Amino acid sequence: MSTRKPSIDPVRWQPPPIEAIPDVPARPVTVVPVGGDGPEDVVVDADGRLWTGLVDGRIVRLSSDGGEQTVVADTGGRPLGLHVARDGRVLICDSHRGLLALDPASGKLDVLTDNVAGRPLKFCSNVTETADGTIYFTESTSRFHFEHFLAPVLEARPSGGLYRLTPDGGVDTVVPDLYFANGVTVTADGSALVFAETLGRRLSKYWLSGPQAGTVTPLAVHLPGMPDNISTGVDGRIWVALVTPANPAAEGLMPKPPWIRKVIWRLPARFQPKVEPEVWVVGFDPDSGEVVGGVRTKHPDFGGVTGVVETGGRLWMATIEFPALAYVEL
Repeated sequence: MSTRKPSIDPVRWQPPPIEAIPDVPARPVTVVPVGGDGPEDVVVDADGRLWTGLVDGRIVRLSSDGGEQTVVADTGGRPLGLHVARDGRVLICDSHRGLLALDPASGKLDVLTDNVAGRPLKFCSNVTETADGTIYFTESTSRFHFEHFLAPVLEARPSGGLYRLTPDGGVDTVVPDLYFANGVTVTADGSALVFAETLGRRLSKYWLSGPQAGTVTPLAVHLPGMPDNISTGVDGRIWVALVTPANPAAEGLMPKPPWIRKVIWRLPARFQPKVEPEVWVVGFDPDSGEVVGGVRTKHPDFGGVTGVVETGGRLWMATIEFPALAYVEL
């Protein structure tokens, strides 16, 4: 995996406005080390066990309290979003290998697809499955791998998308031209997918049934933070990991001449925009988009939340910033 910086081709872009949302409470955070860096997502299986993927490719299963941890597989790439399928397989978005399926019993990995219409998948981001077994997944950008995630942000091009895996193993484009597509989940009633655009700072619904089937409608827009992975809660609310507050100074560069961002991209990492690692998760009503819960606080050993799942009365969170998962009691 090359870490040499690719060139970027930024465009002028007007970011959405930043609108406040209701405050959510601070709650005590319990940090659970995972023995490796960057557990980007966290999901739960039918037995209440947790799953996450680390920056070095390892897929780790944890007991429901996080105390017992087992390395089940190694993708050899960079696992990002996960989803436990109805048949028990763990679906894995891997930035370098594409969309994978893991047999949790044997540890065997299968590649479900590594391309979209012959174009290699670059940044497979998150995945979900509907009741009929159809698999949907996002790609944050078709232009860069995860290691260069700041590149598509600085480019400000809508180079992400929402896709569907067809029964024959092909891939259909469901929603193209997204601004850093990220989390995706099915609503509790199965009527729609909810998906997040990190750069677009919004949640949208892609309708699977009903009079609006096949169309996209907004659910929550002008968010004050950058949404990452999302999940459907026990009561149907949409849990959203907000990885960092919107940065007005950085976003103020987007409508300006693109060469400025080219210069920023060439600077050493310490001079580039940073994630402010706070613990921030918000629950949204799946119909109205209103805020219906969450947590916002700071912790010295955890923050920059990139994944979230509700199980056993707890909200478990993942992050690329620390070698740990964490949870709050609901």
